[in-house]
Amino acid sequence: MRQEYRQTPSGKIRARGAGVPFVGTPGPYNAITDVAGVQVGYQTLIRGDGPLVVGQGPVRTGVTAIFPRGRGNPEGGAYAGYFSMSGNGEMSGAAFIEERGRFDGPITITNTHSCGLARDVTARWLFEQHQDSAKTDQPFYLPVSAETHDGPLNDINGHHVKPDDVIASFDDARSGWIEEGSVGGGTGMRCFEFKGGSGTASRVVDYDGCDYTVGAFVQSNFGKRHLLKIAGVPVGLELPIVDFSPPEYGSIIGVVATDAPMAPHQLRRIARRAAYGISATGGIASNESGDLFLAFSTANEAAVLQHEGLVTTEFLGEAAMSRFYEATIQAVEEAIMNSMFANQTMTGINGFTVRALPIDKVQDILRRYNRLVEVD
Repeated sequence: MRQEYRQTPSGKIRARGAGVPFVGTPGPYNAITDVAGVQVGYQTLIRGDGPLVVGQGPVRTGVTAIFPRGRGNPEGGAYAGYFSMSGNGEMSGAAFIEERGRFDGPITITNTHSCGLARDVTARWLFEQHQDSAKTDQPFYLPVSAETHDGPLNDINGHHVKPDDVIASFDDARSGWIEEGSVGGGTGMRCFEFKGGSGTASRVVDYDGCDYTVGAFVQSNFGKRHLLKIAGVPVGLELPIVDFSPPEYGSIIGVVATDAPMAPHQLRRIARRAAYGISATGGIASNESGDLFLAFSTANEAAVLQHEGLVTTEFLGEAAMSRFYEATIQAVEEAIMNSMFANQTMTGINGFTVRALPIDKVQDILRRYNRLVEVD
């Protein structure tokens, strides 16, 4: 098993490294960055301990940036599709995506009360980058910025994410092997009442003699413990609640990238299937949860940039879609698992503690169900 499948760059264990079985073939890094050109950057903010003092902390938050075509192509637009499984959340730019089937620039993911700031900073930054780039058909930007709620751990009303933090996440953007867990926008998040946050995975799809990649990135902050399923096993029912459990008030943002040529209507269908990946882990899109998904394709770059005349583009035949649905569901499921396995216990405001997933206990449960892959 590749080192990148087993652990994160900092050495935290990933789900495969713990012996969780998954279906499908990952790309080289088992990450959204396996889609050529896609880069991910983080800015993580962890400061202070003890009682909550609004405006001072404790701080457990951050920003994640996803560039569809890399930081070197900042305005790089992409055909896209959007889906809201449960709308108790926010993803700016969604109306533009629904109307035009595309978006421009980096995607940011952060906490609920910093979503607007991240969106505005991105718009300013894109305008600055625009001075030396090709003109598009509109003199404005409608960036994609999404959020989940980190209030139980973070001084969310202190608005600690600043413009420089958003820019720092851009500057950190990289391809290849990326960190997971309590990093970037996922820093203060919970998942199934354990520590959640940032997670990623990928799948390779062989179609018509070509290998395509589907990559997923999630910011996981949803679910009650009793619902948790791992590799189809009802693990959550065997992990008793030992701490006070606040209301969920959670969400999940899922971003799916592919290098397969797809039209916007096909990408909307991919975004809808991402919700099945959540279902595979036990998620139910609860009343308090905002479960929002974006899918984009890095193919057809020239067509995305052309706004006049007749546009020539290519996209997969409909017969291909089911195998890409499978890859999407598999990658989203594993990304959620990675966000939990590659994590650590965190204490935030007023001493509230969110425990890391007890991996040894999970392994024991999977072993009893004959679902554990024994890892050397």
